[in-house]
Amino acid sequence: MALTSRYTMAALVAILVFLFASNHLGAQGFLKANGKLMVNGNGNKFILRGMGLGGWMLQEGYMFSLASFGQQHKIKAAIADLVGSEKADEFYNKWLQNHTRRIDIDSMASWGFNSVRLPMHYNLYTKSIDEVSNL
Repeated sequence: MALTSRYTMAALVAILVFLFASNHLGAQGFLKANGKLMVNGNGNKFILRGMGLGGWMLQEGYMFSLASFGQQHKIKAAIADLVGSEKADEFYNKWLQNHTRRIDIDSMASWGFNSVRLPMHYNLYTKSIDEVSNL
């Protein structure tokens, strides 16, 4: 994935999280711990009702019943072996753009969810150690 795509994805994630949080927390401020409770900026009890978006920005074999492949880089390599690197890159760019969209976040909010867990792979934000050592 191109470096600019990584930054675009990082910006998209930040915007989604901000929009989701701002729509539901409003002027309540940040959440914090108060003993065993989580409270909003007004000190009112706040219960996280969330959904994890596993598989979007971090793919692991167990998520797709591909346990034999295991890690994301092995899944990506298998796809590239099957369709070629260019088509694999195209697939992953479309996957990141379309797996979860604003309408999905809005739907989750309408169902009563007030948080989203975003498991993210480091390669969306930085180069791998192999790429850096080759510079």
